[in-house]
Amino acid sequence: MNAIAFRKEYEEIAFTPRQLYRVWASRARLFIETYKSRALDRWFKILRPEALDEELLKLVHDEEYIEYVKELSRKGEGYLDYGDTPAYHGVYEKALLALGGTRLIVENIVSGKVKVGFNPQGGFHHAGIRRAAGFCVFNDVALAAGLLSKSGLKVAILDVDGHHGDGTQEILYERPILKVSTHMYAPGFFPGTGYVDELGSGRGYGYNVNIPLPPGVGDDTYIEVIEELIVPLLLWYKPDAVILQSGADSHLGDPLVGLALTTYSYKMLALKIASRISSVKGVIVLAGGGYAPEIAVKVWWAVLLTLVRAPGKVVEQFSTAKKPTKTPESLKKVVRDRINRLKKELVDIHGSIF
Repeated sequence: MNAIAFRKEYEEIAFTPRQLYRVWASRARLFIETYKSRALDRWFKILRPEALDEELLKLVHDEEYIEYVKELSRKGEGYLDYGDTPAYHGVYEKALLALGGTRLIVENIVSGKVKVGFNPQGGFHHAGIRRAAGFCVFNDVALAAGLLSKSGLKVAILDVDGHHGDGTQEILYERPILKVSTHMYAPGFFPGTGYVDELGSGRGYGYNVNIPLPPGVGDDTYIEVIEELIVPLLLWYKPDAVILQSGADSHLGDPLVGLALTTYSYKMLALKIASRISSVKGVIVLAGGGYAPEIAVKVWWAVLLTLVRAPGKVVEQFSTAKKPTKTPESLKKVVRDRINRLKKELVDIHGSIF
């Protein structure tokens, strides 16, 4: 079985400032409307999540921070961070409900009931050990990794959001869990982390892999990243489960990020994962960013349907481009230099990978 974690309240959850509230919250509604109107219940079943148990937050967050969120949730004013993530009444409870979807998918993958699962209210990769950030209250990406690891599974995280998953990196930096992040990287662009030299520390050294992309990178160069780095790393690491933070804001139609990817890149990555899906316990897909709701929904369905090997005509109804976008030659060189640097660093640490 393949599953979507969803309940009606997901259509009203957003941890953004007021001006982005409807944009974010509408994504879950559009996603489910598409599910119903396109008869996609053949491929995915809906599971109803419950709120996350507070104790599980302590796997990834400091107890003082958890209490801080609860207090501001009661007060219902101000921000949980520097001005991105508002502290409205009930924000704590809504965050637990959102993370409950990720826990539900994880539990069903561990039990063998689900192979591919999706949480449209997941992917909050900016929240750190003691902080909120970037519309993220608690980090369900790191939580999923922690829960899977506790179950004895070897987990890999792939994060394709347009913004670097700085919170996930912070929480798991010293753990030997493979974390691969592709994201836009440019002066002044949030969050300002995620360069190639951030490789992890302690037991986690060499397991934190960042591929920072300049604005304007298109599908052709992204496919190089997949073929030259992501696929060899997965083959070397041999995960039992994969977490895919499938942020749709790397798409060229997104208003907050400047990359030029289309569903072509997302589908190609999903296809590479799907080709090895028989060897893994399951794939957890988390929504992540995406500030053009119609595009975000197309990206997520293209990824999900590719992962479950739906026929091409089913997948293609969510395509946003007839052919891959091209990257300027000057930017191609920048990315290739970064790929080559990472390859050398990782081989020096781990030995033969590529």
